[in-house]
Amino acid sequence: MKKNVLIVIGMLFSMQNLIAQASWNDPAEIKRVQNNIEKYRKGDAVITILDKNGKPLQNATVIIQQQTHEFLFGSNLFVLHQLATPELNRKYESAFTHLFNFATIPFYWRELEPEQNHLRFKEGSDSIWRRPPPDELVKWCKAHQIVIKGHQLLYVKRKFMPDWISANDSNKLKALAGKRMTQLAERYGKDVSIWDAVNEEMARIAKPAQWDAVPHDFLSWAFKKADSLFPKTTQLLINDETKTSHYSTQNYVDMVQGLLRQHIRVDGIGIQFHMLQPDKFLNGEIYTPEIMHHAYQQLSTLGKPLWITEITIPTKGHNGLQDQATIVSNIYKLWFSEPQMKGITWWNLGDGTAFGAENNFHGGLLDSAMNPKPSYKVLDQLINHEWKTNMTVKTDANGKATFRGFHGKYTILVKNRNKTQQFNLQLQSGKSISKATFKL
Repeated sequence: MKKNVLIVIGMLFSMQNLIAQASWNDPAEIKRVQNNIEKYRKGDAVITILDKNGKPLQNATVIIQQQTHEFLFGSNLFVLHQLATPELNRKYESAFTHLFNFATIPFYWRELEPEQNHLRFKEGSDSIWRRPPPDELVKWCKAHQIVIKGHQLLYVKRKFMPDWISANDSNKLKALAGKRMTQLAERYGKDVSIWDAVNEEMARIAKPAQWDAVPHDFLSWAFKKADSLFPKTTQLLINDETKTSHYSTQNYVDMVQGLLRQHIRVDGIGIQFHMLQPDKFLNGEIYTPEIMHHAYQQLSTLGKPLWITEITIPTKGHNGLQDQATIVSNIYKLWFSEPQMKGITWWNLGDGTAFGAENNFHGGLLDSAMNPKPSYKVLDQLINHEWKTNMTVKTDANGKATFRGFHGKYTILVKNRNKTQQFNLQLQSGKSISKATFKL
């Protein structure tokens, strides 16, 4: 009898998993994601090849090779040059540049100004774990052609604020915050093109005791101040927590709409995804594709780009590595298919590089030896292969070659008889057809 009961329980558990997986494996959902990726992440190109006399060159070989993505795939860069050995640092950098074109670098006030007016901007400043001096990170990103996002201008949660700032003086905070933003704009306004301007404001309102006292107009003032200081080309984002973004979405929409109605500049909406219950995710209890897609549709009504700003998926547990890889595959495909989405940022690239107890989740794409986990390999396959265009075509009688490819920068290699020449081409989103004429 006991054995039969266990068998029935096992069958019910298996059925539950099958039902749960159906939402992500549902053919209609898979087709929606595939169709949206094709529609929103690709563009058409028409290339005309002329000979030296300006006449169309028929039957020339055109080799199309995508070099970069327009879409931004990234991670935080909080432990650059800080790992225990040169070999670990080398592996970390190699893994980063192989996968990502986008880096979030830390501007936490507590460590950037540990003593008032003692700023840790410069390369070679005192070493603090997960808080390298920004100059060092900016230099590295520029050398590797990586787009930079600053995290963050203002995050007034007490445990991330300097001890020398009073937690209860909102007027003094405003003056000090204005000075801080001015310093950041003057030093990094040209190199850091995207900022989390205000971090976790919905969370602050929900649990104000954990935060420093702020003036009643804190949010609107912060964005106005940032707008006055940073170049108009800089993108100023609002950023908030996972549950807030996905389950209290309308409240988030209302907050941003309140700013927009005042004609306050907000350039993008940040969405965190620290999802620490993979079993419930895989069982279809939380963050189903329907919930996620609906949240992004709601946020898209604001008419602003969306950004996935922070991601943690644990690998702790019996099947943790494979579960993380499965989840990563599902969510990245969904995010890449959302038309308003502009970038995706994993949070801690390697195990052991997270904040405090967050390391217990083993949420890196790399293990503690900086070796790739299955999830890293999944992203490598997507970003560097499935979502990258490489093909060879021939020109027609009019010297034209057409193709459809992912948005980004390309090299075009044209071969005809004994002559070969390389050209550059860019496919941009928002452009129906990219046209270029090259003379061989």
